[in-house]
This record gives sequence, structure tokens and C-alpha cells, in this order.
Amino acid sequence: MAELEPIDYETPLGMVRLYTTDTSEDPAARLLTDDQIRGLLTAAGGSVYGATARALRLIATSEVLVSKKIRTQDLQTDGPAVAAELRAQAKAYDDLAAAETGEHSFAGYVPPTPDRGYEAEELRWPAW
Repeated sequence: MAELEPIDYETPLGMVRLYTTDTSEDPAARLLTDDQIRGLLTAAGGSVYGATARALRLIATSEVLVSKKIRTQDLQTDGPAVAAELRAQAKAYDDLAAAETGEHSFAGYVPPTPDRGYEAEELRWPAW
């Protein structure tokens, strides 16, 4: 059996665990390993919110792959619905990460016009 390890919620790793509710004191019962969360933190440039969003998406993918949608006489599970909620939570953490860095995810499409030579372009809002 894995040794019980307390989670330090004052560290970035512990904060990601807290935000994803992956807080079992027993490492074997956790959804993500410490190494996986460290990798997510690296991929998110050290942003706890960004890593949390990525972790929630990983958990959502796992939920869809494992749980699927099952309906029997006395049991019903809906992995895709759970995954959709996890992805919605991930989007909220993406927004927090963007606010943290001053980036905004607003984007638009500028249609082609004669004065631009009929070339479309992407419009990005400036960071405030």
C-alpha cells in the first residue's frame, strides 16, 4: 500500500489538487500523480489556474473513456454529462489564468474587403 502523504495546499501542486478536488491523502486513490500535475504546471507556464484547467480536461477525458453513458434497470451513469461539466469548470479556470497574465481569449473574424485585397484576418483584442 502506498504511504499516506499529506498535501501541502500552499504549494502550486497542492493548489491544483485542491481546485480539482483530487485531494485523497492516499496517493493510490488520487486521479493524477504529482509528476503529472508538475507536468501540467510546466505546460501552463507555472500558472495554477492554467494547470487546473488542463487537469480538469484530462479528468473529463478519462471520465468519458471509462464511464460512458450507461443505463440499466436500476443504475444510470452519464460520463459525457460529467465530462461536460468538468470542461465548463476548466473554461472558468482558463479565464482566471488569462486574467492572471493580462491576456484575453476574445477573438473575432474580420471579413475580407476590397481595401485589404480580399484577405480575411483574425482580430485579437488587446490585453488590458
